[in-house]
Amino acid sequence: INDYSMIGVQYGAGLSQVMWNPVNTQQMALMPYNFGITFTRYGKMFGYMPYFGFQVGLFYGQEGYNLTEESQYVYDKYFYGAQKVVYDVIEVPVLSHMHIDFWKMKIMAEIGLYGGYRLNIHRIPFNGKYSDEKYAAYQDKFHETENRWGYGIKGGVGLGLVLDPVEIHIKAAYKHALVSLYEPNFASDYYYRYAYPSNIIISVGLHFQITKR
Repeated sequence: INDYSMIGVQYGAGLSQVMWNPVNTQQMALMPYNFGITFTRYGKMFGYMPYFGFQVGLFYGQEGYNLTEESQYVYDKYFYGAQKVVYDVIEVPVLSHMHIDFWKMKIMAEIGLYGGYRLNIHRIPFNGKYSDEKYAAYQDKFHETENRWGYGIKGGVGLGLVLDPVEIHIKAAYKHALVSLYEPNFASDYYYRYAYPSNIIISVGLHFQITKR
């Protein structure tokens, strides 16, 4: 039962924030969708350990941040007047997968890497109005110092219901970027600033077995 393959579709929503250095005060930002397709391959490690596999996927979703009022001076000066920023992203995760099957259920854990690209940016000013109109030019536009490519680590745990040849998976995942949102010296050549997005994603997936379980 551990040598088979699946394709699946997955939909979820997430909570997003940024790990800032220096620190900025913020709230978790709700990102209402994270949609993707996956390919999962289960197999026996070394020919006899029946708990492992791997998964690759292609996802389209959102990430970003939501600064608080206390950070107004910071986002006016450094973030083009935006209080909240939402990125549309596409990413490809490659995850190692571990599972334990019992009855018609399975417990899953996975960890690996992802690479991604930020397709679009949407900046929302504080109270709906920019403190300086020069910031409006970047409302839906990337600045040349902002990084659009990124990569990081991703992992999660989940529970699956197995109804051969269909499986329903519920997962909680966490991903953390290893590339800053912008070049560290974009504001000063002497005082570097960093911003690493992180996300918690809750998702439901419908998977179809394409080889015999």
